[in-house]
Amino acid sequence: MSAQIKPRTYDETSKHKAGQNEIDSKRSLKTKSAIENISDFSNNVALVSSQPSQTTLNIPSFSPLYQQIKELLLKSLQQGEWQPGEVIPSEIELAERFQVSQGTVRKAIDELANENLLMRRQGVGTFVATHSEERVQYRFLKLMPDSKDTLTKGSSERQIISCKQTLANEEVAHALGVNKKDEVLYLRRVLSFSGVATILEDIWLPGHSFKGLTSDRLSAYQGPMYAFFETAFGVKMVRAEEKIKAILPDSVQAQLLAVSTSTPVLSVERIALTYNNNPMEFRKGLYLTLDCHYRNELN
Repeated sequence: MSAQIKPRTYDETSKHKAGQNEIDSKRSLKTKSAIENISDFSNNVALVSSQPSQTTLNIPSFSPLYQQIKELLLKSLQQGEWQPGEVIPSEIELAERFQVSQGTVRKAIDELANENLLMRRQGVGTFVATHSEERVQYRFLKLMPDSKDTLTKGSSERQIISCKQTLANEEVAHALGVNKKDEVLYLRRVLSFSGVATILEDIWLPGHSFKGLTSDRLSAYQGPMYAFFETAFGVKMVRAEEKIKAILPDSVQAQLLAVSTSTPVLSVERIALTYNNNPMEFRKGLYLTLDCHYRNELN
């Protein structure tokens, strides 16, 4: 005799569904709780902030640990904990501070050194990079001589043509991240090498960050302009974005460069940024390349 399957009544079916729903609900809550626990664990990785007291940092959990340490070091640089030219704590001290291995700290510092934000000195320590340092002070000047005798960076001469307060037009406002008609500082200068006028630059700076800048102060400072910005205004340029194309100068530009209006020049538009990608300079330069060239290295 074959077994007969007794059909469930409506009440039995309802109880079965209710029981199954209760199981599914519990499973769902367990799954949700597990996800939340994982999220909480990721967001509370044992890192400390740039301050000595231990605080969690809101960095995506998928970021490699050395990248998180790099961000913390950048935050300290941005906040001025270590000034340009100053030595930073040793790798051992930083490893203790951030509760990570010395190797993790070393990898973070290596990246910052490759980006010219830090400088290693064998047997001395690691220092905050400065534009006053000879080996990096011209890293934003990419004009190189065709022969060693035609251009010597060390013999540069600067002539300040103009230095005045003005209002930002649409182009300048967009480049500097300010509002149109905000106050900005406008500079025009000519750079000569070995007595030959070679670069004409128009420069715009945010007015609020460069109060008190005058042509006399610029002329009196003998080092690189970016080094002056560091020491006098606490503004450190850490990277730049440029657009380059060949153009013909107008009559005023040609006169300042002592060439004809039919002489081609290299137009270089630059936005220089400080920490946290904050734009601090908009520059339009005309480069005379009769006996030199613009050299860039691509990695």
